[in-house]
Parts: sequence; structure tokens; C-alpha cells
Amino acid sequence: MSASTTATVRHDWNLAEVKALFVQPFNDLLFQAQSVHRAHFDPNRVQVSTLLSIKTGACPEDCKYCPQSGHYNTGLEKEKLMEVQKVLEEAARAKAIGSTRFCMGAAWKHPSAKDMPYVLQMVAGVKAMGLETCMTLGRLDEDQTKALAQAGLDYYNHNLDTSPEFYGSIITTRTYSERLQTLAHVRDAGMKICSGGILGMGESLDDRAGLLIQLANLPEHPESVPINMLVKVAGTPLENAEDVDPFDFIRMLAVARILMPQSHVRLSAGREAMNEQMQALAFLAGANSIFYGDKLLTTANPQADKDMQLFARLGIAPEAREEHADEVHQAAIEQALVEQKSSDLFYDAASA
Repeated sequence: MSASTTATVRHDWNLAEVKALFVQPFNDLLFQAQSVHRAHFDPNRVQVSTLLSIKTGACPEDCKYCPQSGHYNTGLEKEKLMEVQKVLEEAARAKAIGSTRFCMGAAWKHPSAKDMPYVLQMVAGVKAMGLETCMTLGRLDEDQTKALAQAGLDYYNHNLDTSPEFYGSIITTRTYSERLQTLAHVRDAGMKICSGGILGMGESLDDRAGLLIQLANLPEHPESVPINMLVKVAGTPLENAEDVDPFDFIRMLAVARILMPQSHVRLSAGREAMNEQMQALAFLAGANSIFYGDKLLTTANPQADKDMQLFARLGIAPEAREEHADEVHQAAIEQALVEQKSSDLFYDAASA
């Protein structure tokens, strides 16, 4: 299968085709993925997002990977929904360090009627700053989805997590069809979709392929596809799960890029455990989006200055916003990269 044919957007992938991509020699797979990537994106630009937990802990879902689930004792304290002004202050900080999208996550099965007005204020306030807006709030009904769209929400994150066949081994409190229905509501309301999954939960190669097939065979591909590596948290059922082989993780990114050539493939949770060489391979495989900052909801994330240093060493720059590129802000980001490259901190890191 040539790179030129896989650059075509398809919605009819089958298991045999996708498994054939996975088992290619590693170099052939990366070459194919990089060729597809270059057909649709600048290979040296990466979209940068910041993620904030606006309501932490005591989630009624039983997702076996999640420290926020109320079913497990992980030592995570329950917190109420953040005040709107505090969320807006965090969004301003995110913009100042170079993020173009601000993502807000709440540990809910679904948002309640009493919380929705505050959530809508957050969306409108972040949007007014010139940032793209993204939220993950659990299951949505049609009216909630329309309200979020009217408030200015650009993206809704709702991961499928794994294949339909393996899903019941990880989550029992929400069905796969409910997740797909929420994605349909989001698309019908005119918003963009952020949806991906997690590696390292004990899934098979068929399950990894099955997850990507579900995403790639949607009527429209998700605009953003986060690929997470399990962060093992003490107290969750998956705290002793087997580590993901780094090359297998890179293969997942590469196949996602081939199946969804116009989507942003996000290097997401688990990046704290990846060295710079693995992250560089991830970008070569077609990953072109990251979360930026010190925390990813409740787990660690590489610090922003380390990301800037790595970007400088690789010759990568943050991607400007698609709809309204702020040239002054973009220039400031690129100047920061230059300054990082010439700083003592940068050279210390490079020689380490």
C-alpha cells in the first residue's frame, strides 16, 4: 500500500488492512506515516493545548484506569467545580505560555442542570480571550450539546478508550453506544470532535486496531485524536498493568496518522514517562499535537520550558490557530523558542 493511496481520506477500513499496517517493518511504517503527514500538514508545526481539571474526583464512572473514579481509593481529594474567574485566570496563563487551545475537564458522568450555566460562562470567557475552547464533561444530551455550541465551544473531548470488544473489561457504568451517541450529538451541533484512546490496559493488537477503525470509520474523522499511554496510579485496578513497548506506542501513532490523514494526532497522557528520543519519534510518526504545562488533569506532564527546549532542538514551532491566527502572538511564541535555544538552560539540557 503506497503513501499516496493512504493519504486519501477513507471511512471503510477493515481489521485485516489495519493489522497489516501495524505489522509492517518499523521503518516502512514510519516512512509511510511521515509521507501521509507531509501531504496534509507542515511537519515542523505542532498544535499546543493546555488542559485544566475544573472539577476533580468522585466521578461515578468505574473506568479502571482513572484516579478520579469514586470507586477506587487513590488518595485524590474531591473538589467542587472551580469558580469561573479562577478558570479564566488559568486560561490567561495558558495563553501566555503559548497554548492556542484551552481544554477544561470535569469528573462527571454527565453535567447537571445546576452546573451548566457556570460551564457555559467558562466557555464564553475563554473564547473571548482568543483561545480555542475544548471541554470534556462526560455524556451529553442534545440540548446540552447545543447550549455548549452556542456558548462558543470549539471542541468536545469524548474518548472511546479502546475497541468495542475490550471496552466492557475496562468500563461498566457507560456503554460504548452511549459514547458514540455523544459524539453524534457533538457533530450535529456543529462542533469539532476530540476522541481517541489509551494503550496499556491489557488490550490486544486487534483491540488497538479496532479502536482506530471505530474512529476512522465515523462519518467524519475526529479533528483531534489523542493517543494516551496508561499512567498507572496506585489504587486503580490497572496500577500493575504491563508497560507498553515504546515501539508499539509509536506504531499506534503512525497507524492513526495513516488512517486519519487530516486529523491532529495528539501525543497525550503518559508523555512524562517518554524520553526526548521517543517524543521525537512520535513527531516523526505523525503526532502533531501535545498538551502543554505541568499537569494533565491529575497526572504529571512535562514542564512547559522542557517542551520549548525540545521544540527548539527539533526545529519545531507551535502551530497557529486555524480560524484566527494571531500573528503578534505567534511571533512572540517563536521569539520565546529562539530565547530558549540560546539560554544556558537549553545548552545544559542538550549536553546532558
